[in-house]
Amino acid sequence: MNWFEGFETRRFEVNGVQIQARVPAAPRGGKPALLLVHGFPQTHALWQRVAQQLKNDYWIVLPDLRGYGDSAQPAGLPDHGNYSKRTMAQDLVDVMDQLGCSSFYLCGHDRGGRVAARLALDHAEKVAKLCVIDIAPTLDMYAATDMAFARAYYHWFHLIQPWPLPERMIGADARTYLHAKLGGWGSAGLGYIEPQALAEYERCFCTPEAIHGACEDYRASAGIDLEHDRASRAHGEKIACDTLVLWGERGVVNKLFKPLELWQAQCSATVSGQLLPAGHFIPEELPAETASALQAFFS
Repeated sequence: MNWFEGFETRRFEVNGVQIQARVPAAPRGGKPALLLVHGFPQTHALWQRVAQQLKNDYWIVLPDLRGYGDSAQPAGLPDHGNYSKRTMAQDLVDVMDQLGCSSFYLCGHDRGGRVAARLALDHAEKVAKLCVIDIAPTLDMYAATDMAFARAYYHWFHLIQPWPLPERMIGADARTYLHAKLGGWGSAGLGYIEPQALAEYERCFCTPEAIHGACEDYRASAGIDLEHDRASRAHGEKIACDTLVLWGERGVVNKLFKPLELWQAQCSATVSGQLLPAGHFIPEELPAETASALQAFFS
């Protein structure tokens, strides 16, 4: 089976970097555009089964975020600003602009959800509807940190340590580290990942450049992203489009936070939510259910 049958791979020069994405090989026609954004420690391959179920109704764009997959993995700046969610969101806006999509539906999982939320704040005119999967707002999660959260999401505090310590520690056995992340957070092992996807994650994550990119993503979230989030809240900025929140019953977000309430506080439009019987990696654990929820929300 060709996972991405009907899609082609393209590279986009945007915002000072190259972003690689899969896009439909056929013209858009009258289909609404849908941008699906992956998270850590994955690539756009996260969406392959969801995309196959939605491609007849949506013109789907599947990028690799900067720092991940086959997109650029630049060295981090001293303030980590080139990995801020604002910068990563601009990457995606530029990609969609080059594709002629002036507005689009948007869905992000994990880190991709954080990029998507910032994109919806900074470029409200671009986002018709937003879905975030298995996250609560970054600022709220850091503010509520306690022993339970630190144990469950220790990587939030490990990856933000100064270069090169986490890079070298992870790089000593990157494959084992990757498998531990993919099998954790309520996922109960790697059985939900198809071998082709796991091989893709191993190929893309287990390099010094990719490990550094992931660390910079988290370093930005613990610094400049919080500055941006605090400024947005101080100015009363809220996500202006209807928003769907999906989260996993076995995941850390469900156990330690109230994601629907937290996102409702950050949105001025209607926010709905659905708890799904999964761990963290919902689009791969429950692709049919994910596709159905997105179809119902975006239609």
